Amino acid sequence: MTPDLMDAGAERIARHHLHLHDPLHTESGGRAAGFGRPVQAGEVDVTHGRILYLEDVSVSFDGFKAINKLSLDIAPGELRCIIGPNGAGKTTMMDIITGKTRPDEGTVFFGSTIDLLRHKEADIAQLGIGRKFQKPTVFEQLTVFENLELALKTDKGVQASMLFKLDSVQSDRLAHVLETIHLAASVSRMAGNLSHGQKQWLEIGMLLMQDPKLLLLDEPVAGMTDEETARTAELFLSLKGQHSLMVVEHDMSFIKTISDIVTVLCDGSVLAQGTLDEVQADERVIEVYLGR
Repeated sequence: MTPDLMDAGAERIARHHLHLHDPLHTESGGRAAGFGRPVQAGEVDVTHGRILYLEDVSVSFDGFKAINKLSLDIAPGELRCIIGPNGAGKTTMMDIITGKTRPDEGTVFFGSTIDLLRHKEADIAQLGIGRKFQKPTVFEQLTVFENLELALKTDKGVQASMLFKLDSVQSDRLAHVLETIHLAASVSRMAGNLSHGQKQWLEIGMLLMQDPKLLLLDEPVAGMTDEETARTAELFLSLKGQHSLMVVEHDMSFIKTISDIVTVLCDGSVLAQGTLDEVQADERVIEVYLGR
């Protein structure tokens, strides 16, 4: 979730408590700029068959090379799994893609024309890249419905928010997302009362309300029950093709369920790539990650 949306949610919670009895107050009141409109009409040029392209990307922290000449590309609609030992550079790679960290060198493109290194973190979210961190960051004092409503692409100005009312298209989209994330029966529940897995689904739903072209998902099933993990696999497979997904995960059973191509990172660069069976049979991967 972007910092802008987190700020907007905090402001909304504050307004909810301060103006609960204000006749002009609405459930959508007081939203600041969150996930805004795409800066290029929401279109990403994928005519060359790639939605994400990294080439020779490197970044160092205090002399430690966290990313070392990393080259990677993802096709539109692809579900790519990323694995690797701790310290392999997985999180730093996502930080670079989303603008949180600037590399020392290299190229990072979203589609054929959008140079991500020229954009700030909030702008990149608006371009159509959504990121979910390992720990869910939903607004626990709001309902499931309000969390999803907050994430809508709307005019976030104060006056527009005070007068905001869902139209039929937005209502249909929200209902569709609720079904997709398995929370239609929990629409009126406070987010703080959801299980860990349900909070993860809700945050994914908030990203989906923005119709992102690319989703970056960091250890999405960590801490989930077996049933929640299985339903998350179903969710990701349903999103495949409609969105491009990059999933960082350590749960090999989960990866086996959802993956087509697996990329193994080690020491900040690609060590191996292929099907899960292929990378699990790679002696280098066995040595540095899977163990003997």
